[in-house]
Amino acid sequence: MANRTTFIGGNWKMNTDAQGGIQLAQTLASGFQRDAGVDVAIYPPFVYLRDIAAKLGGSGITLGAQDAYFQPNGAFTGEVSLDMLKDCGVSSVLTGHSERRHVVGETDLLVNKKTRAALDAGLQAVLCIGETLEQRESGKTDAINEHQTRAGLEGISKDQLGSVVIAYEPVWAIGTGKTATPEDAQDAHAKIRELIATMYDQQAADAIRIIYGGSMKPGNAAELMAMPDIDGGLIGGASLKADDFLSIIRAGQAHQV
Repeated sequence: MANRTTFIGGNWKMNTDAQGGIQLAQTLASGFQRDAGVDVAIYPPFVYLRDIAAKLGGSGITLGAQDAYFQPNGAFTGEVSLDMLKDCGVSSVLTGHSERRHVVGETDLLVNKKTRAALDAGLQAVLCIGETLEQRESGKTDAINEHQTRAGLEGISKDQLGSVVIAYEPVWAIGTGKTATPEDAQDAHAKIRELIATMYDQQAADAIRIIYGGSMKPGNAAELMAMPDIDGGLIGGASLKADDFLSIIRAGQAHQV
């Protein structure tokens, strides 16, 4: 890893209640050693962001949002603006998560608009890409990753790229218990990095963090993050259990050393 700081994100998805979310945040905040050289972010549901922000103060854990709308405040019923998120203490936003693409129906164009808007607002964008099982079995993994990466980063400058993390999440491995082998995941990550070099330059490719988002757990985190192009993980189910998430963080810290 070329001096890239490991990034561990916990995507809570549509889980927790107020009491459970606050307790989880408190446990993570007390268990995280902020000087260990690993960047950690959690992405709770919108409705708990402000309460959880109050529990993270001084812990070094970044508060993130699972989504955002690309337009400023206005007549967009049901949406949440970037200004609103910043007001809640958010500094990182997920864009293009597979569930937004394949369950909600977000297009590549919308994902790009959200990514650009997050960056323009001064926030970090975690751009999620990845193939479905059907696409994987059809040999389209690399083509899908290239298409979604190019579309997601359209109009984003090299300077802005410094605030982007790419999360490779094979859709077939999310929530299924299946995981790409470390070698398969490394191959996908390496090709994404090569693509960034062609889109920008080698310096940008060497600097950008590409993390794995397909059922990373305490039992496989160290092996996955030992791969040279896997710079961390976007964690789903395991981020809802403090002990599991902290174990993954420790695996990332060991890799960083």
